[in-house]
Amino acid sequence: MTDIGDFARLITGDHGLCVVSTLRPDNTIQASVVNAGVLDHPLTGRPVVAFVAMGGSRKLANLRIHPRATVVARVGWEWAAAEGPVELVGPDDPVPGIDAERLRLLLREIFTAAGGTHDDFDTFDRVMAQERRTAVLVTPERLYSNA
Repeated sequence: MTDIGDFARLITGDHGLCVVSTLRPDNTIQASVVNAGVLDHPLTGRPVVAFVAMGGSRKLANLRIHPRATVVARVGWEWAAAEGPVELVGPDDPVPGIDAERLRLLLREIFTAAGGTHDDFDTFDRVMAQERRTAVLVTPERLYSNA
């Protein structure tokens, strides 16, 4: 597989559950399970693999030092990986052109792209802000799979 569309179709197969790998400061790998989805970058319009990370998490600390990640999605024995540079967008990682309102909407977009649903988005928004959640946008430079 070499197409982001194929990756997007696979990522929905298990409720957006993926494994993201980041590089720790000591150059060892840290892997975490996240909900991820594919959507258009809020500034460039190019497709990215995106997930939301909690403020203060090891993932964010790692990504601030080494801004690259690999995201692996799997359904049964079929899997796909997307590797590339990461852009962080959050209250502790401001990006010109993305204000607080655009960030609030971006966090919702990532959540829904990952298959999430919510009955009360006002509460969702409040929790995202309280936890200083950050959007993690992976630009896929390399896509590969076993399909």
